[in-house]
Amino acid sequence: MVENTGMKSIWYFVGLILMTMGAVVVISGVYYLFAPTEHHTVLSHLYPSLWWGGIMVAAGFIFYITNRKTSIE
Repeated sequence: MVENTGMKSIWYFVGLILMTMGAVVVISGVYYLFAPTEHHTVLSHLYPSLWWGGIMVAAGFIFYITNRKTSIE
């Protein structure tokens, strides 16, 4: 009989990392929203750091929720 060791799936930790990195990107996007720099790119008016940070947080949350109760046997 195999005992449950309580090890988490790798996707659980991928979700945590994506949420953490996405939060950092969103925070930097909010900073640049209120303190713009002198150098602008062509699409900087769309604030891509806010969009991609939000997408990373959402994807990380999905990975985290779907894999939080699963454990590797």
